[in-house]
Amino acid sequence: MTIDLQTPYEQGNKNQSTTWAECIAWYQDLAQRFPRVLGFSVIGMSDAGLPIHAGVVSADGVFDREQIRAEGRPVFFNNNGIHPGEPEGIDACMALVRDFCVDPARLAALGKTVFLFVPLYNVDGSVNRANTSRVNQDGPEQFGFRGNARHLDLNRDFVKCDTLNAQVFNKLFAAWDPDVMVDTHTSNGADYPYTMTLIHTQTDKLGGALGAFLKQTMLPHMFAEMARRGWPTCPYVNPVKDSPEHGIAEFLETARFSTGFAALHHTIGFMPETHMLKPFADRYASMRALVETALDFTVANAGAIMQLRRAARQEARARREWPLHWAMDESRPSSFRFSGYAARYSASELGQYQRLSYDRDAPWERDIAYYDNFVADIVVATPRAYVVPQAWREAVERLLWNGVAMRRIEADEVREVQYYHVTSVASRPDAYEGHMFHDDVQLEKRTAPLLLRAGDWWIDLDQDRARYAIETLEPQGHDSFFRWGFFNSVLEKKEAYSDYVFEDHAVELLREEPALRVKFDAWKAAHPELLASQAAVLDFILANCERYVEPEWRRYPVLSVL
Repeated sequence: MTIDLQTPYEQGNKNQSTTWAECIAWYQDLAQRFPRVLGFSVIGMSDAGLPIHAGVVSADGVFDREQIRAEGRPVFFNNNGIHPGEPEGIDACMALVRDFCVDPARLAALGKTVFLFVPLYNVDGSVNRANTSRVNQDGPEQFGFRGNARHLDLNRDFVKCDTLNAQVFNKLFAAWDPDVMVDTHTSNGADYPYTMTLIHTQTDKLGGALGAFLKQTMLPHMFAEMARRGWPTCPYVNPVKDSPEHGIAEFLETARFSTGFAALHHTIGFMPETHMLKPFADRYASMRALVETALDFTVANAGAIMQLRRAARQEARARREWPLHWAMDESRPSSFRFSGYAARYSASELGQYQRLSYDRDAPWERDIAYYDNFVADIVVATPRAYVVPQAWREAVERLLWNGVAMRRIEADEVREVQYYHVTSVASRPDAYEGHMFHDDVQLEKRTAPLLLRAGDWWIDLDQDRARYAIETLEPQGHDSFFRWGFFNSVLEKKEAYSDYVFEDHAVELLREEPALRVKFDAWKAAHPELLASQAAVLDFILANCERYVEPEWRRYPVLSVL
C-alpha cells in the first residue's frame, strides 16, 4: 500500500485520531480515485453550518438508493463519531473503506450487499477538539466533544430531533432502510479485562422471529468470532449493583438511542462500546474487528435477515395489541461467563465514605447473573388508524421524515373516535437534553364524536412503518412525542377566574350539577387538608364543572380510529 492511501491514524503513532477536515478530504480523494467503488457526498448541514457526509460502497458501482431498493439489495450501515470523543470507529471505518477500494477480493466478498456509512456524524462536536473532556479515557492525544453546537447529545436525539443532524439522520435511515446498523462508541464504567463490550437492540423489544434470530443465532456467532479474532467480547457492562460480580443487566435502549431508534424500523442495531481504559490502538483494532464481524455475518445471512424483517413488518401491520413499555424481568436471569477484576473498598482520601477500586492483580472468571429478559409492562390495543391534527406540525414532520405513509383528510367530517384524557404527568425537575421529560404519564380513554378537519393527517396502520407511528404517537411509549413535550400546551388550562366572584358562583354550580356535587364530596373526603385552600377548592370546581368545560384541556390531540 502506498503511503498516500494510508489513513491519518495509520500514518501516526497509533494514539492519534483523524480530524474532521482530514477525514473528509481523505474520503473525497479516495472517491475520486475509485469512482466505481465509492460514492461520497453531502447529505445535509449541521446546526453549526458544517456539511454532514455519507458514503456508499458497492461491488458493482451502483450507489443510487432507488435502484438499490428496487433490486431488494441488503444494506449494512456503519455510523461513526456520534460522540467525537469516542473516535476509534471513525478511523477504523476509513481503513475498511480503503480496503474495499484496493483489495478486489474484499470488495467482491460484499456480493450484492451495500456498505452505507456516515464517516463522522457529530461534525460540530468533532471540531471542538481538545484532550480534556474525557476524564477516564486512555487516549487518543486529541479528540472531539460529546455535545453538538446546541450542546445536545445526538445519541439522545433520534426521536425528538432537536438538531439538524438528527433530522438528516432520520431521513437517511428511512430512505436507505438498513438491515443491520453498527454505531461505534467508547464506554465509561467498571474496570475489566475486555477491550470490547456490546450493546445490541434488546431482543425481547425487537420481538418475534427477528428478535429470536438476533438472540439465538447472530449474537452467539459474533461473540464466538470476536474471540477467534483475539478480541473476547462481553455484553455491555451495566452492573445491577456497584460491580459486575453481582450481575449485569442488558441495556434497555429506548428510541432516543440509535439502537432503539433502529428497532422502530425493524433494523438490527449494535452499539459496540470499547473500554475507555484500554490503549487507543487496541480500541481501534477491536472496533474494526467488530464492524467486520457484523458485516460479514450480514453478507452471509442477508436473505434470512431481510425475510425476517419483512415478516416483522407484516406482524406489526396485523397486531391488535402493541407493547409500548418494557421492564427488566428480575425473576429470570440467565448467566454469562465473565472475566473480571476483584472489587476493593477503602476509605476515601477526599471525604468520609468508602470508595470502589478494581485490583488488576486479582483477576477472576466465573458465571455471573445476566438479566437479559424484558417483559412488556404497558400494552395498548392498536387502532385501525390515527388522526394527527395539522396544527401539530412537529409530530407530522417527524412522521414524514421516517417514511410513515400519511394522507390529508379532504373534507371536514365528524367521526366517533377514541382519545386520551391526561389525568396526571410527572416530569423531571431539571432539563434533560433540552426538555422537561415526562417520566410518568397516566391516561384515561374516552370516546366522543369529534370534528376532523380538512388537511388533518390520517395514518392507516396497515403499513410497513406502523411501529414507528405507534411507539411515537402512543403517549406511554418509552420515547413518545408526548413524553418529550411536543404536546405540553394541552396540559395548560387557558381560562381562569376571579376568586371573589367565582366563590358565589361555585355554590350555584354545585346546586345545578348533581354530578359535580358527588365529585366534590368525594374530593373533600379524600383531601381534607386542602379545604383550607380557596385556590384548591375553586380550582377543583372549575376543572370538573360542565358549565365552563374546556374540551381541549388535557385532551391528547392525536385521535384513534377504531
